[in-house]
Amino acid sequence: MFTIITGAQFGDEGKGKIVDLMSGEYDLVVRFQGGDNAGHTVKVGEDVYKLHLIPSGFLLDSRVLIGPGTVMNPEVLATEMDMLAEGGIKLDAKRVGVDAKTSIIMPYHIELDGLRESLRTEKIGTTKRGIGFAYIDKVARDEIRMSDLVDKERFLKRLEELAPSKEAAIKELGGDPSIVMDEVLIDKYVKLGERFASYITDVSYEVNKALDDGKNVLAEGAQGTHLDVIHGTQKFVTSSCTIAGSACANIGVGPTRVDSVLGIVKAYITRVGEGPLPTELLDDVGEQIQQVGREFGTTTGRSRRCGWFDLPLLKKAIYLNGYTSIALTKLDVLSNLDPVRVCVAYELDGKTLDYPPEDTSELARCKPVYEDLPGWENDLTGVKEFADLPQAAKDYVLYLEDKMGVPIEYISVGPARAQTFKK
Repeated sequence: MFTIITGAQFGDEGKGKIVDLMSGEYDLVVRFQGGDNAGHTVKVGEDVYKLHLIPSGFLLDSRVLIGPGTVMNPEVLATEMDMLAEGGIKLDAKRVGVDAKTSIIMPYHIELDGLRESLRTEKIGTTKRGIGFAYIDKVARDEIRMSDLVDKERFLKRLEELAPSKEAAIKELGGDPSIVMDEVLIDKYVKLGERFASYITDVSYEVNKALDDGKNVLAEGAQGTHLDVIHGTQKFVTSSCTIAGSACANIGVGPTRVDSVLGIVKAYITRVGEGPLPTELLDDVGEQIQQVGREFGTTTGRSRRCGWFDLPLLKKAIYLNGYTSIALTKLDVLSNLDPVRVCVAYELDGKTLDYPPEDTSELARCKPVYEDLPGWENDLTGVKEFADLPQAAKDYVLYLEDKMGVPIEYISVGPARAQTFKK
């Protein structure tokens, strides 16, 4: 069985938690795009793991893979592994594999990212971790790959080839070009290459062979649908394709092998950084959702903008991903709000739209049209099954399911593994 999981909104929907919950059923868990600009938090008992690269499947003994469609900072990977080792979780080459074609994020990518963002008149809201510039190099065929990093002679030769253009680019943006050939940084990357040499694998082969052998594979995306570099709210997007179809291209698996696509959806909506958010709440309700939901970025620590559930955006996400089921997270955060509102359409220039306009500037001008549902006062964090939810909460779930036209398979009422149940 081959399952793809993606976020249906602007990221931060709780994918890591759902992957952790499901990974016990899967032999392989594969990260298929993005870099360490994404973050996911997994809570098991009293232990909280905040990760940016490693898929959360390792907690239930799945083999986890970083696919060739990702861009990877090896220093971040090493830091995460060291952190987990301190907690008694050792991830060796039997537990983790990194594709030989995975692009490496270099210090000059990070430098260029920060310089470029600082010069923008209209900020994108980049995490300044070099993701976009690493993807630029991938497309331009100027990348350093994992297979280069683990071969010292090859790595140094490749770096010397690329250095003049990178130094010139940094200098043009007003930075210090010496970072490109900094001996301390180069030595650090050589040592990282030595450390991860045994982790190299062919992810496409591993996944296809596993499927041939009747094993289960879970493909995990980063960020969310509306941050997709093609279909998202350009230019306020990430640098990779975040939708389900890109899992096939980025891993190297034919689309006919996909069995199911699970969309992760918050019971409301959030966004980090810049860009349109039609249902954004700039009032006490928005602040309550932010505080109760602990809506602060795992990667940046930035506060997330919060709004009511947006059905037009969700409808587009369903079209883009082809979801076969939905996991609804953070239902508990909406307790003690009355009414609970759902955006069912937009008003734009005197017209009513039930689907987002293609142009980002037009989406930014859309005014939400709401339907109000009764709220509930009950604390949901101890609920273990759908039947035990208060009637108003059940009605809200069923309302969303009906409007989405896709079955809700999982419901989450808290950060712990035990606080997610099947509907």
